[in-house]
Amino acid sequence: MSYLRNCWYMAAWADEVDEKGIARTFLDEPVFLFRDGEGTAQALLDRCPHRFAPLSIGTVADGVVTCRYHGLAFDGTGRCVHNPHGPISRALSTRRYPVAEAHRAIWIWMGDAERADPALIRDISFLADAPETAFNKGYVLGGGNYQLFVDNILDLSHTDYLHPDTLGGGSITRTRAKVEQHEDGAIAIKWDSYDDIPPPLVRQKMPAGVERADSWTHVEWSAPGVMKLVNGAVPAGSPREGAGNSINVHIMTPETMRTTHYFFASTRDYALDDAELNETIRRIRAQIFSTEDEPMIAAQQERIGDADFWDLKPALLRIDEGAVAVRRRLDALIAAEQGNAI
Repeated sequence: MSYLRNCWYMAAWADEVDEKGIARTFLDEPVFLFRDGEGTAQALLDRCPHRFAPLSIGTVADGVVTCRYHGLAFDGTGRCVHNPHGPISRALSTRRYPVAEAHRAIWIWMGDAERADPALIRDISFLADAPETAFNKGYVLGGGNYQLFVDNILDLSHTDYLHPDTLGGGSITRTRAKVEQHEDGAIAIKWDSYDDIPPPLVRQKMPAGVERADSWTHVEWSAPGVMKLVNGAVPAGSPREGAGNSINVHIMTPETMRTTHYFFASTRDYALDDAELNETIRRIRAQIFSTEDEPMIAAQQERIGDADFWDLKPALLRIDEGAVAVRRRLDALIAAEQGNAI
């Protein structure tokens, strides 16, 4: 499978990676993430150049990774710094991937290292700015191609059917999304619903006796798979100013063609000190994803198998406009990177 390589992918939440490190696969390549002696995140190809043993099952001390098989040791640059069996040759080095730490996360660059500019990381600094009582996050290794997970956020009409008791209710299906393609390559999909029946979770937030609401859900995608989702609601006809927004991120990083690292987080611009509300939001979201979204996407992938999405000739509907625009945009970026016209 072809991937976009000259871009930043989220590799982990910052607190997932300590001096012992973790092993993950990105874009079909095994990677060992760890922290050096100064606490800086590093990433090496998780394969010793000698006999190809995983470095991640070795040891890390003072920022030096020692292979458990034959004792060769490597620093954060991938350079061999110790060979107990003889001299250190140029062949005894392993690939280092550029990494950067920003917005409570660690990001990895899988392409040309010379082009890895941290300024290109999507600005989601609102996560770092959020107090602990108004910030929650999660991670799931999901079964399914990462673009299926991206589609799931870009076509939220599925909430009316997959999540009828929580996020659904029909207002998204009854609202035609507006798709906007921005000059910087980002694509936004906006649902603005007026005087409609709110979803069950939204109804709980409405004042007593209010049965209809104006609601908004806006998603903005940036390549390759970073999405900011903002939503809120007010009683029908009420002003939106000061009503309060839930601000979320959904970030998809391909592990393999059929598996995805799914990172998600939420904050808000109201009730910032309500830790109990924060935990409720975290718990509900985790339950919805683990019992409804992920199993559905895994089932999709099972039916798709190894086929190309477009080769299966999907019967597209109006609700697919945003997701199709993103797929076309990503296809064009990958083709351009590989020097092919599309």
